[in-house]
Amino acid sequence: MIRYSINDLEKLTGIKAHTIRMWEKRYHIINPQRTETNIRYYDDDDLKNLLNISTLNNHGFKISKIALMDKNTIREKVLDIAGSNGDHSTKINNLIVSMIDFNEESFEKILNSSILKIGFERTVTDVLYPFLEKIGVLWQVGSLNVAQEHFITNLIRQKMILAIDGQSKQAAPDAKTFLLFLPDKEFHELGLLFYSFLLKKNGYKVVYLGQSVPFYDIQEVMKVRDSDYLFTYFVAAMNPQEIPDYLDQLSTAFPSKKIFITGLQVQSCTKKLPDNIVPIRNAEEFKGILESLR
Repeated sequence: MIRYSINDLEKLTGIKAHTIRMWEKRYHIINPQRTETNIRYYDDDDLKNLLNISTLNNHGFKISKIALMDKNTIREKVLDIAGSNGDHSTKINNLIVSMIDFNEESFEKILNSSILKIGFERTVTDVLYPFLEKIGVLWQVGSLNVAQEHFITNLIRQKMILAIDGQSKQAAPDAKTFLLFLPDKEFHELGLLFYSFLLKKNGYKVVYLGQSVPFYDIQEVMKVRDSDYLFTYFVAAMNPQEIPDYLDQLSTAFPSKKIFITGLQVQSCTKKLPDNIVPIRNAEEFKGILESLR
C-alpha cells in the first residue's frame, strides 16, 4: 500500500500541512492511519479526497459545507467544475486522480477538453508541465510505482506523437535542421518530443534520434545528416557533476554548431558553458530564439 506523509499531501494538493491538520481535527474530512511507531500516514483515497476538496475550496466552497458532503457528491461537483471552465489547477488535480485510478478514459477526457479550449501547446505548458512537476514529487518520495509512471508517460507520449504528426506545415527546402537526442541512458522523452513539436510547428526540419543515444552515434549521424543545430535534454540519468564534461565533449566534437540544452539538470549547472552551448529555460524562451534564427 502506498503511504503519503502530510508533507507529501501539502506538495501535491497545495494545502498547507497545518491547514490539513486543522481540517482533520475540526471537520474529520480525512482520517490518517498510524504506523506502529505512531507516525500518521495517508493512502490513495485520502489523497484523492483531499485533491477534490482542494478543488471545491479553490472555487468558493467553504470547508464547513464540504465537510457535510459525502465523497460521491464531492466528486460530482468537481467533475461539474472541470467541465465548465478552463481552470488549470482543477485539471491538474483531476489528472492526478485519474493516474492513481489508472483511469485512461478520464485522463483522455481531461486532456482532450483542455486541447479543444486552449490548444495543444498551452495544454502542455500550462497543464501537463505543472502536472508532471507535481507527480515528480511522488517519484522522489517513492509513492508512485513503475506501472503508474508507465501508464501516464505512455498516454502523454501518444498525445505528443499525434500532435507532431498533425503538423501539416511543410518545411521549406532551405529550412534549417535540428538534430534532437537524449544522452546515453536518458529515457525521459516527453520534453524532447514537445520541442520537436515546436520546431515542426515553426517550420524547421527535425532529425529525431530519441532516447539514450551514445555519443559515437551522434557523431556518425552528423556525418550522414549534417544538421544546422543540435538539441538535447537533461532530466535525471546523468550525474550532475558529469554534465559539464559531456557538454565540453559536445562542444569540441561540433565546434561550428550551436547546441541547445534544457531540462531540470541544466538549471542547476553553474559552470561556465562553452560559447556554442545555449541553455534554454523554457519553451517560451526557445520560441523567441527560433524567431531570431530565421
